[in-house]
Amino acid sequence: MSVFDETPKEPSSRTPLVAGGLAVVLLLGGGAFFLMGGEEEAPVATTEPAPAPRRAAAPAPKKAEPAPAEPAPEDTPRRAPAKKAAEPAPAPAAEPAAGDATTLTIESDIPGASVFVDREFVGTAPVTLKNVAPGQKRVNLSAEGYEGVQRAVDVSPGENTVTLRFKEVRLNTSVGVSHKHGMGGCEGTLRATIDGLVYETSNRGDAFNLPYAQVESFEVNYLEKNLKVKQKGGKTWNFTDKAAANADKLFVFHRDVTAAREKLAKGYTAAR
Repeated sequence: MSVFDETPKEPSSRTPLVAGGLAVVLLLGGGAFFLMGGEEEAPVATTEPAPAPRRAAAPAPKKAEPAPAEPAPEDTPRRAPAKKAAEPAPAPAAEPAAGDATTLTIESDIPGASVFVDREFVGTAPVTLKNVAPGQKRVNLSAEGYEGVQRAVDVSPGENTVTLRFKEVRLNTSVGVSHKHGMGGCEGTLRATIDGLVYETSNRGDAFNLPYAQVESFEVNYLEKNLKVKQKGGKTWNFTDKAAANADKLFVFHRDVTAAREKLAKGYTAAR
């Protein structure tokens, strides 16, 4: 028997041994191949093909997370956090306008009298007006059976109260006059108040101050442009309006004085 006729021994299935060399095992497909290094070649062991591995179900794709911001280099100065802008201080509450804080209360000794302010009807007395603009106002009152009364009222910021009386007499009027007497004449001012008549002139002999109780005659003659004043048991004065060609001013003066005297005679209160 030759060397080539000798039956080869069964190779061990555990670990291939190669003398004088290094065995490298490659798994390809269903077989195993041994690559030998050295002079001798190891026999190849055949095995059953391994079943193909099952593919695992692909996991659901995850949402991409934003990449973390790279830290700034050490030598880069960091910005100071921006300061929060200071909130503006609340505006102070607006003060009410002077007109909003002004009231005008109008009263009368005749309840229910009609009240007019600057010729506009505003109600019946007593009445309180709000939001009145400060300044001078013309107040008129009228009531049945009485003469109308009026007054200029200065309204100032705040509360204002004014009382107009129908049973009250007010009188303060005047007129420029000339007085003729036996020898020459004089000029001056004839005034009327609630207390009487006063003649103011540079001629002391003609000046007078007569209470109404001492006045005997008080008459006007429009055609003769004359106003006569006669003192009881005393002197008479004849006044004319030298500055006018008529007796209009003398007539108005006489009318106002006569009306006041009539009211006083009825028991009206004299306003001082």
